[in-house]
Amino acid sequence: MNNSNSTTELPKRNKAIFLDRDGVLNEEIGDYVWRLEDFTVLAGVPESLVRLKAAGYYLIVVTNQAGIAKGLFTPAEMHACHDKLQQAIGNLIDAFYFAPSHPSVSESLSRKPAPLMLEKAIARFHLDPTQCWIVGDRLRDLEAGARVGVRGILVGHSEVGAYQPYAANLAAATDIILGQVQYLC
Repeated sequence: MNNSNSTTELPKRNKAIFLDRDGVLNEEIGDYVWRLEDFTVLAGVPESLVRLKAAGYYLIVVTNQAGIAKGLFTPAEMHACHDKLQQAIGNLIDAFYFAPSHPSVSESLSRKPAPLMLEKAIARFHLDPTQCWIVGDRLRDLEAGARVGVRGILVGHSEVGAYQPYAANLAAATDIILGQVQYLC
C-alpha cells in the first residue's frame, strides 16, 4: 500500500546550553577541583540556570576531568562534586558528560576540543545544534561547540578578548543567550 499522501513527522528538535564546569559553574582554583570543601558554586549560577531552564533549554555539563587519568581523584569524588552542584541549583542539570583522560596519559575522542561529549548529548536529547549554545572559560570549550555547529560564549578571565562574544560570567552570558544584551561579532 502506497501512502504517498501521508506526511512523516520529523521528531521535534530541542535546544540546550552546554556548560563547562570549572570557571563557569564553580570557582576555578587554578588546580583540579575535586574536594567537596573546595567546590564552590559561583554567584549568580543558580539564578542563571533557572532563567535558561524557563526559556526551554536543556542544561548539559561537558567537562574535561584529567585529574582522573592522572590518579589525583576518582570518578566517585568527581560525582560527589556534581551532586553538590545539583543540590545548590535545585537539580536543574539534565546531564553530565565528562572526559576522564589527559593527553599525557591516554588518548580520547571525548576530551575537548574534540566534540564527542556534545555529539552524544545531541543524539540523546534530539538537539538542533543551531539552537544550542556552549558557555566555557577556555577556547577549547568553544572549539568543541564549533565543530558541531553550536555557538559559543567565552566567560571568565582566563582567555579574555580572545573570542567574541565574551561575557564576564554565566549571568552575563545568559543575558546574551536570552537576547537581553546584544553583542558585537
